[in-house]
Parts: sequence; structure tokens; C-alpha cells
Amino acid sequence: MDVSRRGFVAGGTASALSITLAGSLDTVFATSAEAGTHGPGHGHGHGHGVKGGYGPLIPDPEGVLDLPKGFTYKVFSAEGEEIAPGQPVPGKHDGMAAFRAGKHKNTLLVRNHEQGGSGTKPVAPAHLVYDPAAFGGTTTLELDRDGDLVNQYVSLAGTATNCAGGRTPWGTWLTCEETEGFSAQTKTHGWVFEVDPQGRHTRPEPIKPLGRFAHEAVGIDPRTNICYLTEDASGPFGLFYRFKPRAHRGGYHSYQAGGTLEAMYVPDVPDLSAVQEPGTVLRNVRWLPVPDPSAATVSTRKQFDKITRSQKLEGVWWGHRCVYFVASYAERGSGAAADHAGQVWKYDPLRNSLELELIFKPGGQFDSPDNITVSPYGGGVILAEDGDGEQYLVGATRDGEAFPFARNAFNDSEFAGVTFSEDGKTLYANRQSPGVTFAIQGPWNRFPH
Repeated sequence: MDVSRRGFVAGGTASALSITLAGSLDTVFATSAEAGTHGPGHGHGHGHGVKGGYGPLIPDPEGVLDLPKGFTYKVFSAEGEEIAPGQPVPGKHDGMAAFRAGKHKNTLLVRNHEQGGSGTKPVAPAHLVYDPAAFGGTTTLELDRDGDLVNQYVSLAGTATNCAGGRTPWGTWLTCEETEGFSAQTKTHGWVFEVDPQGRHTRPEPIKPLGRFAHEAVGIDPRTNICYLTEDASGPFGLFYRFKPRAHRGGYHSYQAGGTLEAMYVPDVPDLSAVQEPGTVLRNVRWLPVPDPSAATVSTRKQFDKITRSQKLEGVWWGHRCVYFVASYAERGSGAAADHAGQVWKYDPLRNSLELELIFKPGGQFDSPDNITVSPYGGGVILAEDGDGEQYLVGATRDGEAFPFARNAFNDSEFAGVTFSEDGKTLYANRQSPGVTFAIQGPWNRFPH
């Protein structure tokens, strides 16, 4: 989603943000202070010298995607191309996850389309359409080991503004509607839907127990299947939620069995932006049941007199037995308690504590991330820029050095949906507009020091 251009400059001494699923996210945040001191010629451009990283970006003769030497890309599933006769690929490619294609060594990508009431409408069989008036949904793509597209189809249609989401421990994709409705709707919107990458179980049914609000992303505790959700909203700002499922075992449609949706409340902290010192731990975390998760008459975030809010809640990751979530920025002029250019919070369910891991201030080289993926190589990360001006995929070395990994050479549209294949050989990413998906391969094991 759209944000102003803001850099990563750490405020204070940042503690490490360690996620152990496939590596560590600490490097991407540890680089922030250095990234802010880099001037032109230190990697934020074509062909200039790069301190660390995979080397300078080589201008693409096709004017599509600049990459370091040795890396190549394939482009496929562009907006408007035909999936089948009369079935064009929808636009506004966004959140995405990669799955293994059954017993085969191919990869399945489930990809969101952040369209609301306009765009290239997904065409799908009636049993995959929720609201015929809506333009969002998901497509599923099958790619071989070389990153070549071998099949694609619309896997969910009739949803609205499918922005981010999350992968479940049982191998499905939760696609989130970042809206509370739109003028042409024939059904309510603002729900989460579940998509089976294998294409066997998907039904266009909202998971109403997860609530109706402007969903951004989800992260799931694989031990308890408790689901944590962010809300990107204003007037008033959004909340951080958790869903405690009634079903003890996870699986497709298990959340449909119901449970309890709760909102996080930290007494004496009505706005998370007021916390400015990294390392601050808030121990008196409470979870208040949402009176009406369906928001039949009142938005879920407006159903509380006293609650903890935050401007611009977005990404969520689960790892190291904790859930990490991001507030991309806060501005006093928009009603926030204090200014910042990004916060990273850690909630520890066992200790029931909330800790500010990092805070960013304006300035610096790269923008706040919308999507982040952990690299299987050396504990580094790749993040997608989402802001004004030039857009990059940004990496970080093990030694804490930020570097540009790819540049959108075509236009200033954001990157989204960064995700590695399960074998780690291919990085998939989307350019949102005009929508297109990339498969990037190269000497990943040459991960920089």
C-alpha cells in the first residue's frame, strides 16, 4: 500500500530482532544507521560501487529490472495477459506466498490482487466468486524448477482490496481484504478468506470469526494456532488483534469453527507511537474481547472506549515463539501522539509482554518495508520498498550492511509479495502496477559478508 518515502535510521540503541524460522531479521534493522549515512554512489543507483551486497546493479537493457552481475530474471503473468480465452490476468499484484506443488518439485504461488471497485476483473467459475461486483481476488501460478510458468488460474474472485495476508502452518494462504466496503458492493467486505494452493478446497467464504475490518497481515503461532492480525485504518487508528480458535487442531476451514477475537490493550498507552525508546517493555498487556467482530453497525476499532491504537499497522511475522509486527510510521499532524518513521514491536505470548524492538526516524536511503522475506542464505533478508520515487528490493548482509538488490527500472511502482521458493533457488516478487511477477535466480550462495 502507498506510504510516503521514509528512510531507515535507528533511534537509540536497537535491540536485535531475531526470527529463527529461516534466518534472522536483525540485519535489516541493524543496517539502518549505516544506510542513513550512505550518499549517492554507495549503491543506491545503477552501476555505482556498493559496500557489501552482491555488487552494483547492472542497468537492464530492457529497462525492466536492474540486478547485480550473475543474476537473471524472468517475467510472467503480466496484468491483462490471457490466462485463457476471455480470462485476463487481474492487476495490482500484491502479497504472495510460495508452496510446494504436491509431490512434484514445482512451485505454487498464491498471489493477491489489491483491486477494490475497479481494474481488470478476475474471471472465475461461480463457485470461486464471493461478490460479483468486486474486483479483487487471488491467482494461483505453477512454476517449474527453472522459474518458468506452466499454469495459472484465478483461485478466488469477488473479494476487495486483497493486500497482504499470511501463510498458515497447515499450508494454505490467508488473503486479507484491506477495506470495510466499497460503493459497488453487493456483499460486506473487510474479511479474511482462505485459499488452498492445491486448488481442492477453496470456497469463497469469509472467515467471519476473524472479524471485519481493514485487515493488513496475519501471523500464526504454530503451537496453539492463535492468529495475530494487524489493522491499517484511520479515524480512529487501527488495532492489534488476536484470535483464539475454538478448534484445537489446525487445518483448512478450522477457523470457521469459531473462537474469540480480542484487541490488545496496554493501560496508560493509548497510542503506541508515544513509546520512543527501543528496549521499552510493556508488561501489563491485556486482551479485550471484541463485542461484535462482524462490525454489523460499528467498526471493530470503534467498539472500545479505552484501547491501544497505532497509525499504519502493517506487516506481521511469527518466529522465536513471538509475534513481530510493524507500524510503518506515525505523524502528529495526522493525530498520532508522536512522530516516527517506523516501529517494530515484539509480543511474547508466554511472558504476555510487549517490547519496542526498534524505532526509525526520517532520513536515510531506503523506504519502510511493506513485505519482508527471510533469505535462506546466511541469515540475510530481502525487503520490498513501498514509497515515493525509485523503488528497490533491499537486502542486508550478515554484518549489517544494507544494499540494493534490485531496482524497478520500468516505473516508480512498488514491489510486493517477495517470497523464496522452498528450495531457496528462486526469489519471486511482484511489481504492483502494471502488475507483473518476477522469478529471480542467481548466485545466492555468494551471500555477501
